[in-house]
Amino acid sequence: MKGPLFYAKILLFGEYGIIRDSKGLAIPFNSYKGALKTAHNLSGEAERSNKSLREFCSYLKSLDTNITSFNLEEFNKDIEAGMYFDSSIPQGYGIGSSGALVASIYDKYASNKITILENLTRDKLLQLKEIFSLMESFFHGKSSGLDPLNSYLSLPILINSKENIEATGIPSQKEGKGAVFLLDSEQVGETEPMVTLFMNKMKNEGFRKMLNEEFVTYTDACIDDFLKGNVKSLFKNVKSLSKVVLANFKPMIPNSFHKVWENGLNTNDYYLKLCGSGGGGYILGFAEDYEKAQYSLKDYKLEIVYRF
Repeated sequence: MKGPLFYAKILLFGEYGIIRDSKGLAIPFNSYKGALKTAHNLSGEAERSNKSLREFCSYLKSLDTNITSFNLEEFNKDIEAGMYFDSSIPQGYGIGSSGALVASIYDKYASNKITILENLTRDKLLQLKEIFSLMESFFHGKSSGLDPLNSYLSLPILINSKENIEATGIPSQKEGKGAVFLLDSEQVGETEPMVTLFMNKMKNEGFRKMLNEEFVTYTDACIDDFLKGNVKSLFKNVKSLSKVVLANFKPMIPNSFHKVWENGLNTNDYYLKLCGSGGGGYILGFAEDYEKAQYSLKDYKLEIVYRF
């Protein structure tokens, strides 16, 4: 047995801000993917995945919700038969490894599922997001549901607010000099402690003020620029956002990257921002001249996400 493929996602803009009801923009990232498979003799990663699916099945059993139900008998039977999630999406890297898994389980076992072929009204999108939020909470303690939604639909998603999300189009890639890229920190990040840290910071009035007046303002401006293809203005706003993140989200940036981050701001060769909750995994980079950024970051592993 082999299920359909579900892809990684990248939250281009909106990390942490979407917890506070600001805008966000997430896009599918097809370089990494996962699918449900079955094998008779499991070992290593497949065996660990099978065990995790067993725990996930128990969690779904305990969910007290009337918005969806699952065929858990079939799910359980498939687990016993050696089902696992075969995935190339690195875990703890901020690009939706658990989101792809959740999307695949919903796709296969949800009763009365909302399919991607339907007319996806805002209400249906919000309902899917709510279901996915409940499901993915098993992995993170608290989930917006956005990663699985992106993976399930395989479409760019614009978050206007918690109650207003829509599938959107993004400008087609060009063969230009500029790029959005991933920088590999070669450290695994954990979502839950980072979100807890953020929630504790939110108790500080000064931090809340910065978030509303600077972080959210620059994030929203970046999203508008990106969707309209205003590249010059985008880089100006990304630089401002990068500065705000370095000044206020230092604990979410691995220590060894504080100087690298600063260097980008000083040279304008590239600008960095968090990819997901931070603490490790990938860091998202923006460069007007990708070759320049590659040279500046020649000691690190980079991967292109989008070209300008």
